[in-house]
Amino acid sequence: MFIDNAKIYVCSGRGGNGCKSFYRDKYTRQGIPDGGPGGKGADIIIRADRNLHTLLDYKYNRHFYGKKGENGSSKTQKGKDSSDIIIRVPCGTVIKDIGINCVLGTLDKDQDQLIAAHGGAGGLGNRHKYEATEGGLSEEKELTLELKLIADAGLVGFPNAGKSTLVSHISNAHPEIAAYPFTTKSPVLGVVGKGEEVFVIADIPGLIEGSSEGKGLGDRFLRHIERTKILVHLIDMAGFEGRDPLADYRAINKELKSYSQDVFKKSQIIVANKMDLAEAKDNLKKFRKQIKKRIYPISALNKEGLEELIEAIRKKL
Repeated sequence: MFIDNAKIYVCSGRGGNGCKSFYRDKYTRQGIPDGGPGGKGADIIIRADRNLHTLLDYKYNRHFYGKKGENGSSKTQKGKDSSDIIIRVPCGTVIKDIGINCVLGTLDKDQDQLIAAHGGAGGLGNRHKYEATEGGLSEEKELTLELKLIADAGLVGFPNAGKSTLVSHISNAHPEIAAYPFTTKSPVLGVVGKGEEVFVIADIPGLIEGSSEGKGLGDRFLRHIERTKILVHLIDMAGFEGRDPLADYRAINKELKSYSQDVFKKSQIIVANKMDLAEAKDNLKKFRKQIKKRIYPISALNKEGLEELIEAIRKKL
């Protein structure tokens, strides 16, 4: 199951208390202060892991508590520090503090990390003639984890435009493919090419009018193309179920613009799919009269025009 949003509660560990102790023997009746400091409480650390691809682990496991540091003891012995709690998340996760409505950070690369809640410092012992003190307090926060997939190219278009078929034929991804809309219900990443010419393409579930406002979960899908470098705009040029390719093209761009100017301004490669169907050829002529941009005609089903498209994506990247 692909989960790209989760809410968690974190609470770091308190610091251990410093020890108040005096060393005495038959020669030292007054006593020498020898209390040790307390140990540090556990930090709550969120770390990116390239082997994870979903936030499913945090759909039900939502509470994380750090242990308290050990108290100091006599003979100047320091209390043991508590081990930190590590929360592993996929690369591309944004961490937000709900309480102050602030982004704490974004973990884009493998092993990137941030301390979500700092453990309390250990209290001072009285060994240096200080007064022994209690350990520092813990931190507690409610956090939102929001996954934004990282890909070079994001594939956008209306449902049933053929995005999943295209991704399955040009990359190593194997999305579900069927002849009905909304077959793809979560983003899918695919790696295209080999060696130094490799790039990552993201198949975004089909957008509809009103996606930028959350209709059909569109706003959740749209955030996954924020991190892409370019957009590959796939259009059903055959006009499935009486659709108008030109209207579809304009509608998708309208949703991109409504969602974010930064997303709307990304470079687009326009792709006319389903050119194996007779209606597509006439529609493409009408489309080109209105849209004076380079258009790549393909048939994802018959694997026609795919090499030229892959090369165009590489050049644009």
